[in-house]
Amino acid sequence: MLSFFAKYKTFAIVMLILSAVILSIFYFLMKPPATLQVYQPTMVDATLVDTSMRDVKKYHHIADFKLVNQNGDTITQADYDGKIYVADFFFTTCQSICPIMTDHMAKIQEALKNDDKVKLLSHSVTPEIDSVAQLKKYALEKGVDDSKWNLVTGPKKEIYALARKSYLAVKTTGDGGKYDMIHTENFMLIDTKKRIRGYYDGTDSDAIDQLLEDIKTLEEIEEREAE
Repeated sequence: MLSFFAKYKTFAIVMLILSAVILSIFYFLMKPPATLQVYQPTMVDATLVDTSMRDVKKYHHIADFKLVNQNGDTITQADYDGKIYVADFFFTTCQSICPIMTDHMAKIQEALKNDDKVKLLSHSVTPEIDSVAQLKKYALEKGVDDSKWNLVTGPKKEIYALARKSYLAVKTTGDGGKYDMIHTENFMLIDTKKRIRGYYDGTDSDAIDQLLEDIKTLEEIEEREAE
């Protein structure tokens, strides 16, 4: 009996390996492709959403905008056409969560420095303080790649509208002040159709890792849809 098994040992090993390979192929062929949901205002914490948008259940997109970046250049949606991008809200004098968020945005910039399909966009919630010169100083301190990452400022009304009606990411002060904003730690993943595909805690390293994985997934999704 032992001699029988010894005689066919090599054959058994080869068959075992072959079976494993076949099962792996079937697994990957039958595994459904990864997906990411499209976020609508009704799916987001209501405190982050303007009252005019809270009942919107579909067709939500980031509105067109016209802002100014750290180099004094006008930045619009046209600069992000055909791009996946990560957006957030911050201010340069923030000493609480902003430094962590900016460091994590810099991590994303480094991880995707050779990926021309992805860009970054950070909006100031204190445009009265964050002038072009102030944004430029901050950009130099934080190692911002101007070709990849825009820090933008502009009319507070426009930034407020983007934050509350488009990105669904910023709270109000609650004291009735017009266009007052309290930014959150949220990073938003935006697809090439200007839709929100994910929210991430910009202060959490694990969430940033997940964001980087989801960017790869989103690129795969968009490649499939383009076929």
